[in-house]
This record gives sequence, structure tokens and C-alpha cells, in this order.
Amino acid sequence: MTTQAANVLAVTSFGPFALGNAAFWIHTRIYSLTVMAQASGNPDVPDLGRRQFMNLLTFGAATGTAVGALYPIVKYFLPPSSGSAGGGITAKDELGNDVTATSYLETHGAGDRSLVQGLKGDPTYLVVTDDGAIDNYAVNAVCTHLGCVVPWNASESKFKCPCHGSQYDAAGKVVRGPAPLSLALAKADVSDDDKVTLSPWTETDFRTGDSPWWA
Repeated sequence: MTTQAANVLAVTSFGPFALGNAAFWIHTRIYSLTVMAQASGNPDVPDLGRRQFMNLLTFGAATGTAVGALYPIVKYFLPPSSGSAGGGITAKDELGNDVTATSYLETHGAGDRSLVQGLKGDPTYLVVTDDGAIDNYAVNAVCTHLGCVVPWNASESKFKCPCHGSQYDAAGKVVRGPAPLSLALAKADVSDDDKVTLSPWTETDFRTGDSPWWA
């Protein structure tokens, strides 16, 4: 399986756990289509034809409306998500299970950045430090340009958006446009029962020294 195909599977697998977040589902659909289009064009900026682009917009609008209408019904039958103090939640894996630090670190080494379901159902990267621990911050994977899901490129140690070529460093700070802002952050912590929790990041953005734009 190619790296691009693996990224598609990793991202799209979170769809069932974000039914209430229409934007997330649409973003993953856009990401899947644009990655497939990369084979015939620039690796950073896929060449989508006019007709395909218009079809994509129509599909996204229709899907967003349908999912938004179904959300109250689906939410009624789903159990509430497990949370933590301070308005946070327990991170979920691709199967909807709670992420535990011990199990996670058994399969994710130093420097790893892999997706979990984060705040508001957004795909979020947990960061593993050089000494093999889960870092105290996590990186929201939604591009600040037009909302595509941004994959982690381990060979270049950066996040690279396949939609329009935006790039972010290993901490999610924007280093190349057209994205206007760095990727949003979340606080990451490990609870007493070994579960990885995510909560809103409201402090100064350590990457820029500015107040968090997403707060």
C-alpha cells in the first residue's frame, strides 16, 4: 500500500465517529479525491478539472445538508462521549475506542504524529516526544485555508496539504501559504486511568507568541 493510500484510509476511517460534524466528513471526501488526483499532476497541488471541482462542491453541499438533518436523530441513539475535566474529551481511535497512553506508545515511536478523533470530532494528531512520551499538545489536522485534512509527511518532518500546497512545520506552524494561519492546537494529557485526553488550548500559542486564533 502506498503512503498516500494509507493516509486516505487513516483519515476516512474516522468518518463514522463524526456524524455530527458535517465539515469533517466533507473534508475527508475532498482529501480522498484530491490525493487520487495527485497521480497526474503536481504532488503539492492536484489538478482538478472544472467539471470535477463543480461536482465536488455539489456533493459537499448535499452531503452537509443530509448529515446535518440526520444528526439529531443519530445523536439520540449514540451514548455520550467520555469526557474529562475542563471541557475536554477522551481521544478515540479509528474504531471509536478510548486511546490509552500505554497501548498507544507501544505502536507509536518517538517523533510520531498519528490521527485520533479530537475535539468536536476533528481529526487531530497526537505528538510523541523524542523521549517516547505523549506531548502536552496535539495538532488539529484541518487546514486553515479551505479545510482539507492535512497529512503528516514523516520524511520531510512537516504537514503538507494536498489540496493547495500549504505546509506546516512539525508543530503545525504555517511555513508556506496559501494557508493564512497555523493549525489549531489542543491540550493533550494522560488521565489517572491511562486515557489520553484532549481539551481546548486557550493559552498563548507557543509557536507564534500570539493569542490562539481558534479560542
